[in-house]
Order: sequence, then C-alpha cells, then structure tokens
Amino acid sequence: MSSQLTQIQPLSQPVDIGDEVATFSPEVEEEIDAHLAKYPVRRSAILPLMFIVQRERGYLDPPGVAYLANRLGLRYTDIWEVATFYSMINTSPVGKYHIQVCRTLSCKIRGAQKVTEHCSHKLGIKPGETTADGRFTLSEVECLGSCGTAPMFQINFDYHEELTPEKIDQILSSLP
Repeated sequence: MSSQLTQIQPLSQPVDIGDEVATFSPEVEEEIDAHLAKYPVRRSAILPLMFIVQRERGYLDPPGVAYLANRLGLRYTDIWEVATFYSMINTSPVGKYHIQVCRTLSCKIRGAQKVTEHCSHKLGIKPGETTADGRFTLSEVECLGSCGTAPMFQINFDYHEELTPEKIDQILSSLP
C-alpha cells in the first residue's frame, strides 16, 4: 500500500471571514517579511509569526488570526489549530505574568496540584483567571518538558523548577 502526501497549495485570494483583520506598523510588517523570507514554504512561518502578533496585540486574537491566514494564504482554521495546540500561544488576554503550571504525569506525581493550590491561594484566583489588577493569570497546561525537575511552572517564558511553597513565594515576590 503506497501513501501519497499532498502538498497544501496556498490560497490565491485573501481569506474573507467577515471579521476585522489586524494591521501592524511598517516596522512590524518588515519583521514579518523578514521571517517569511526564511521559509520556502510559507506555512512553516506560522509559529514565529504568531509570536510577533501575540507580542504586538497581547494575545492571538481573531483579527490577528485573520491577518496570519491572509499573509500565509491559509484558512483561518489552519492558524487556529496551531494556536490552540501550543500553550505558549495565548488565545485570550492574560496578565503581565502568565503562570502556567505543568499538570501532566511527572509533575502531578511530584506535587503539581499543590503548586496550583498554593498559587491559587496566594493570588486569590483559580486556574483560568486573572487577578483584578491584571498582573497575574494562572493556568494549568500540558507537559512543559521538564519532567526531571518536577513540579514546575513557567512564568511567561521562564521555567521555575523543583517548586516548593517557599520557592513559589520567593519567585512571586521577586517579580517587579
């Protein structure tokens, strides 16, 4: 039995989903163009471009998704599938500090639930919520790939491992 791979052809016309499409400054457009030039297959630029849109808009909102679909010649859902797969892509607003607690097996066995409970108690929010001042968002996520140093969380893009309540308190109090 032979299998064939079908190459996805880019759309020749921009996607019209009837919603607002994000716009960016000329400097950001240049940065996006520079990334696109690195990839012979435009689809391969999805993640780096998502990070740019997220940086500029705070999260990957529907207008940002529509923008990427148009720039890459893909469907809206193609972009959304990737965005919702990766925990580092935010599809809703988050606080200045996004605390993502790993909840998968290694971390769970070594106390991830206690980490979540401690953060929740300390910040006065449940997973999926943001503090009233917009400073912290608490989330539980799938494996962050630091199983040997569990339990752990990441704050924005910084890993914090072998967590204890005392260590969590120290980390949170050190944030500006």
